[in-house]
Amino acid sequence: PNWRTMASLATASASETNPGVVIDTQHDDLVHDSKLNYYGTTLATASSDRSIKIFELGATYAHTGTLTSHTGPVWEVSWAHPKFGSLLASASFDGQCVVHRESPARNWQVVYKHSNESPTSCNGCDFSPHELGLRLAHCYADGSVCVSTHGGADDRWSTSSFGDAPLGTNAVRFAPFGGGGRCRLATAGCDGKVRVWEETGEGSWVCDQSCLRPVGSSHSDWVRDVAWRPGPRGCDTLASGGEDGKVLVWRKPEGSDAWETEVLGEFGGPVWRVSWSVTGTILAVSQGDDAVSLWKESDAGGWERVKEVEKGADTDVAS
Repeated sequence: PNWRTMASLATASASETNPGVVIDTQHDDLVHDSKLNYYGTTLATASSDRSIKIFELGATYAHTGTLTSHTGPVWEVSWAHPKFGSLLASASFDGQCVVHRESPARNWQVVYKHSNESPTSCNGCDFSPHELGLRLAHCYADGSVCVSTHGGADDRWSTSSFGDAPLGTNAVRFAPFGGGGRCRLATAGCDGKVRVWEETGEGSWVCDQSCLRPVGSSHSDWVRDVAWRPGPRGCDTLASGGEDGKVLVWRKPEGSDAWETEVLGEFGGPVWRVSWSVTGTILAVSQGDDAVSLWKESDAGGWERVKEVEKGADTDVAS
């Protein structure tokens, strides 16, 4: 079969008014993830066929590369900020997190690999905001989270790790840079928990215990994905999607000791991905039945569905 992905919706659209581009990826199996680079000009797709495909986007699209560094299904990809060059990380069932570099153009090389001590699936990966340097978080099915840091001139990577969810971790995300040099992560656990971690020293991480007891609703099954809302808004905001079919919005106002949650919606089936637009005004929700919907917070509070995305349909959403 020809598996397809909608480029402009891979990350709730690089531009919120950009029409959709439907790409016939020619993957031989399920597509698990698709991510646009910083400029929205290049798309990477990850598939169960053990490959990553690269497409350049414009009025149409061109397939420019296939990466075959993994020996198992590829769950997720993540682009680094372009100040570090063209770098793409990938997480795979084969237990490896791999960093690929494009140099020269359309020529990809593996520059870093990490395998966890226990042979378990690497479920997710995420590059940090560029203000924190070149750092990569990756999470595993045994519940561990690793943070790899590039050393700079010596071109070496160092890695620290900590235990997250005892039943396994499905996703990990760096918080937006907020000044003060704080480095924080959010994780999605198989125990139904969303956890927020803060680095307190080199290789030392502490969990914000208040997120384990939120004021409001919680997930009752695996949390599949979690995403920080971009932009300064006077409070930390997260979205999470779970196997229980719920999408929750998490808020912790500045100076507060508690995370508060509200249910954005119940979707009647597993939610696999949640993704904010670059301005944080639109949230994309991807469900296990191939449905994708776009949501916007109303002026009166609460959330409104502003678009139901169909395969092959153009997307035009005003911010």
